[in-house]
Amino acid sequence: MSQEQWTAVDRYFTDQLAPADEALTAALAAADAAGLPAINVAPNQGKLLQLLARVQGARTVLEIGTLGGYSTIWLGRALPDDGRLISLEYDATHAEVARASLARAGLDKIAEVRTGPALETLPVLEAEGAGPFDFVFIDADKPNNPHYLEWSLKLTRPGSLIVVDNVVRNGAVTDPTSTNPSVVGTREMIDLIAANPRLSATAIQTVGVKGYDGFLLARVLA
Repeated sequence: MSQEQWTAVDRYFTDQLAPADEALTAALAAADAAGLPAINVAPNQGKLLQLLARVQGARTVLEIGTLGGYSTIWLGRALPDDGRLISLEYDATHAEVARASLARAGLDKIAEVRTGPALETLPVLEAEGAGPFDFVFIDADKPNNPHYLEWSLKLTRPGSLIVVDNVVRNGAVTDPTSTNPSVVGTREMIDLIAANPRLSATAIQTVGVKGYDGFLLARVLA
């Protein structure tokens, strides 16, 4: 199958099962107008995150990598009115776009975007006692995936779910000789998960409007 066919199938499923609404459309438009890279999750992927968080019964969500807040909206809508979502974003411009989009979606009371390097913000969350989080979505700079995983384990509980995006790297994840920092970081993270008895995990390949990639699911056991 071709990229064109993958995209057509994604659009069919999205139109039928995850149609856009005003807030989601506006979030994408605001991100585009601000010059943010178009690397947000696809709509059907956003709906999957929302369903996973709902199945999990999540009341608290940690997102590492906000971008323009598109995935944050999907996740925020999975939470009850007294739920809490904290999203970490390195770039101040991205964070401002996301905050405006979350407010437009009516989620600014439960969703908070913190700005700065995540590896500096995560220790602050731990010191504040912000966890444990029921659901963690990691979608930031891939070289730091091993560190994000380690912090996710510190900030979750038995039964929490961790989802990591973009783990296939267009198939390059299978190359042990790769020097690409994103591939190296992803492989190191997978090695850590495979060796950790506290985690039960799997990874799924995907094709679609975003090309060839995939995501990882890990449940915290103890």
